[in-house]
Amino acid sequence: MNLNINCKKIIFGVVLVLAFAGVFALGCWVGVTKIAYHVPQPGTIDFSLFWDAYNKIQKNYIDPSKITNQKIIYGAIEGMTNSLGDPYTNFFDPQQAQRFQQDLEGSFEGIGAEIGIKKDLLTIIAPLKGTPAEKAGLKSGDIVVKINGEDSTNMTADEAVDLIRGQKGTSVTLTILRDGWNNTKDIKIVRDTIKVPSIEWSLKDGDVAYIQIYQFDDTLPADFQTIALAILQSPAKKIVLDLRDDPGGYLEAAQNIAGWFLQKGQTITIEDFGKDKPQQTYKADGNSELANYPIVVLINQGSASASEILAGSLRDDRNVKLIGNKSFGKGCVQEVVNLKGGSFLKVTIANWLTPKGSSISNVGLTPDIKIDITDQDIQQKKDPQLDKALEIVNNLK
Repeated sequence: MNLNINCKKIIFGVVLVLAFAGVFALGCWVGVTKIAYHVPQPGTIDFSLFWDAYNKIQKNYIDPSKITNQKIIYGAIEGMTNSLGDPYTNFFDPQQAQRFQQDLEGSFEGIGAEIGIKKDLLTIIAPLKGTPAEKAGLKSGDIVVKINGEDSTNMTADEAVDLIRGQKGTSVTLTILRDGWNNTKDIKIVRDTIKVPSIEWSLKDGDVAYIQIYQFDDTLPADFQTIALAILQSPAKKIVLDLRDDPGGYLEAAQNIAGWFLQKGQTITIEDFGKDKPQQTYKADGNSELANYPIVVLINQGSASASEILAGSLRDDRNVKLIGNKSFGKGCVQEVVNLKGGSFLKVTIANWLTPKGSSISNVGLTPDIKIDITDQDIQQKKDPQLDKALEIVNNLK
């Protein structure tokens, strides 16, 4: 699954220091060769409770053979991240870290759905194109109530992924609650190898280039260049850009694509690091070859992260109309911080703002023209959102 992070800035190494005197702290690698440790001053943090609990577990637990010190350390770190109440700041043990790397490479075995926490509920951000999740009928915004009968109420997204991910040919049952349903439904999905394309395009109504971006992975810039050159040589005079069910990906990919649609120097997004910290502005630095094409953009509740950045920049900079449903609201920046032993932290360090300064995080983008797609539309293979987009773009000059 696609985890939407700013992987450009990676600091190496964070170690958990256990001292015989009871000091228990995080240390950070700063840069590549310089190490800086932050150890709490005596009296500022009392770790005696941790050791008291640890010793009580060792003494009283029914089966001491199941107590693994390494798992206790991992659990302690996970507890630290969970205490922040931020669903995007997480700890990855070595096994989870390996799976995360597979996600970035774009191929893995599972059901093919991006999952996140929204309003404290485990939610389908987007079923990816052509995957078992999409074929089984999962939709953006579906709430995952149970996984194989296990209540998901207090699960993190990563814990849920561990249960949902599995070998090709095996199955998982998700208990789903959808807006408009009176009761939950069990959906059984057979896992498969997931390989998602980054982009496709076709010609609509004779002169409208219909571009679908499925994810902002590291292959997208090259794939988009190939498609853009084909569009420039085609009869296309207008563009419908479809970012629905696109869970995002790399900022660099979004910045590259924006450079085709915006004039050089226009703001794409602003990275806000919080109070009293300077913001960083990302600007278009492309060839602007598609900047004069009339365009509308499709979004829905599965549009997140990099797709929201691109959609927000086109609306703020070019007054492009957004059509569909409100986007997911994944507007925060994560930094990957490597730990020893193959584990790492994913830490929220900033929020994304649109060029006009509007926050995306937990808010999302509200479409200029709201169009719903009903279950009946899906059954009849109708797409009223695309129909409206084509109607609007055909009236643009």
